[in-house]
Amino acid sequence: MRHYRRPGAGEFPRRLFLFGSAMTSLSACTVAGGDSRLGEDVPAVALAAAPVPEPQAAEPTSAPIPGRQDIVAEFAGRTPALWGTQLPGTVVRLPEGASGTILTFDCCGGRGGNGVDQALIDTLSRAGAPATFFLNARWIRANPGTAKALAENPLFELGNHGTRHIPLSVTGRSAYGVPGTASAAEVYDEVMANQEVLHSLTGKPARFFRPGTAFLDETAIAIVHRLGLTPVSFSINGDGGATYPPATVFREINASKSGDIIISHANHPGSGTAAGIARALPALQSSGRAPIHFVHEGPGLASLRQAPGARGL
Repeated sequence: MRHYRRPGAGEFPRRLFLFGSAMTSLSACTVAGGDSRLGEDVPAVALAAAPVPEPQAAEPTSAPIPGRQDIVAEFAGRTPALWGTQLPGTVVRLPEGASGTILTFDCCGGRGGNGVDQALIDTLSRAGAPATFFLNARWIRANPGTAKALAENPLFELGNHGTRHIPLSVTGRSAYGVPGTASAAEVYDEVMANQEVLHSLTGKPARFFRPGTAFLDETAIAIVHRLGLTPVSFSINGDGGATYPPATVFREINASKSGDIIISHANHPGSGTAAGIARALPALQSSGRAPIHFVHEGPGLASLRQAPGARGL
C-alpha cells in the first residue's frame, strides 16, 4: 500500500455520456454556457495556481508518494497526444461479472457550485445505498460540516475532485472553455493540494481522482497514478450536470447495467437529481444492480476495468 506523506502545519494552501447537448451539460459545475466542442481546445487565459509545497516525510513506507519536483523531473518533455474523458488508464466500468453499479456524485465548488443537495444525501442514507462523493477543495471549504458528515458515514467514500476544478493537462488544454493545468507541476498542485484537504478530513488518503470537467490527457493520467490515486471516469451520465428533470435522471440511471459507473451531482439542491435517484434506487435494487462500493468488487483496484485500450501505466 502506498503511503501518503502529509505536509507540515500551514503548508498547503445512458451510456457513455450522451453526445450532443448532454455532453455539454457536464460543465454545469464549472461555468455557465460551457463550450460544447468535444475535446477541442478553447482559447482562454490560463488560470494561476499557487504551488503546493513538497510533502515532508513522516512514517516509513516502501513506496513513498513522489514530491512536486520529482514529478516535474520524471515527466519533463512528455508531449501528450490524447485528450478526453475515457482514456487508457482511467476506470470507466467495473469488470465483467460485477454484481452492481457504482454511484458517484461530484461536488464541484466555486461560483454556483457550492450548494448541498441534502435531499439526495438523505435519500441515499435512508436507502442504505453506497456512493462515492468526489469533493472539490472549494466545496469542502464552503461546506465543512457536510463534508465531515459525509466522511463519517460508512456508506460513503470520498474521492478527490481537484483543487480548482479544472481539466487535467500538461499543456493547458481546455474543455468547455475551462483552461486546464499547463504543466506537470500544475497537475501535481491540482491533485495534491486537495489530497491533503481530504487527508485532513478523513484521516487517510483518497484512492480515486476525477478532474474538473472529467477531461485529462495521458501524461496527466500517468501522474495521477504515480501520486497513488486511480483516475475514475464514468459510463453513464446520470443527471447531465444536474440539468436533467427527475424523469430523465430515472431513465438514464435505470438504463444502466451491472458494472456501470454513474456520474451525477450532489451540489445543486432543487435539481432533478435527488428525486430521480429516489425513483431509480428501488429499480436498481430489485434487478440485481444495487449500488456497491468499489472495494466490494474483486481483489483490489487492479480488478477494475480501465478505458478501452488500457494497458496500465
